[in-house]
Amino acid sequence: MRIGFIGTGIMGRPMAGRLQDAGHRLFIVKHRSAPPQDLLDAGAVLAESAKALAEASDVVFTMVPDTAAVENALFRDRGVAAGLTPGKVVIDMSSISPSATEVFAKRIRELGCEYLDAPVSGGDLGARDGTLSIMVGGAREPFERVKPLFDVMGQTVTLVGGSGSGQACKVANQMIVGINIAAVSEALVLSSKAGLDPVRVREALLGGFASSRILDVHGQRMIDRAFEPGGRIELHQKDLGLALAEAGRLGVATPMTSVCRDLMDACAAQGGAGWDHSALVRAYEQLADHKLSTN
Repeated sequence: MRIGFIGTGIMGRPMAGRLQDAGHRLFIVKHRSAPPQDLLDAGAVLAESAKALAEASDVVFTMVPDTAAVENALFRDRGVAAGLTPGKVVIDMSSISPSATEVFAKRIRELGCEYLDAPVSGGDLGARDGTLSIMVGGAREPFERVKPLFDVMGQTVTLVGGSGSGQACKVANQMIVGINIAAVSEALVLSSKAGLDPVRVREALLGGFASSRILDVHGQRMIDRAFEPGGRIELHQKDLGLALAEAGRLGVATPMTSVCRDLMDACAAQGGAGWDHSALVRAYEQLADHKLSTN
């Protein structure tokens, strides 16, 4: 297929690269920074605008930071919508507002095109390895049509419901991920201040019921102080804000999500908006006046 991809950053670049490596013709556009040279060297075409990218593509992906960025990419002057013709498919893989997604989908369908919201989980490692979990909202027919593209990027691909359902599922994902990062941070800081070696604590816990992907990957990052992103604190702040907004709309109590968002805010206030979200441990270290130490 002819693939347009808007948003070739930490996550988008390897995702677009996998589609390109699978033999699809790739069109990209300058978004927030210069387009990746490796994609251009491998044959990607640099479109002059999102409109031109959409005109050249059968399927257009967006993978940008937030709701406003998706709306801008799709509907600004010379945006994606201006270049669409009936039958094309727009797939948003960003993490944005479920209710806004429903509006975007309606506007794209009015142009005779299909719209899928397909946010992902798995981080930059999953994007590089093609092992992402992709949660999709939209109609079944376009989902089945583009599923081979999802299969290039992800290991678990699930149609969870209609438009906005993928984003609602991602909100739930980010609640669970954030709360688990907080739990691992809390436990490692406590054990370290008690005089235990967090390396050995993590190793012991990985063999029991407390084992998790977060303890495995992010626990190691906490110990190694490897806080280059990955998933940035500021993006997880945004996602938890979406979760709290949905909770407020639906009248659902989410106290753990609220606390986790406060801790993310504390990290951002320390200048850590751009840190990996595993750096949430720094908020706990500050509260405990104790930095993780290894023996």
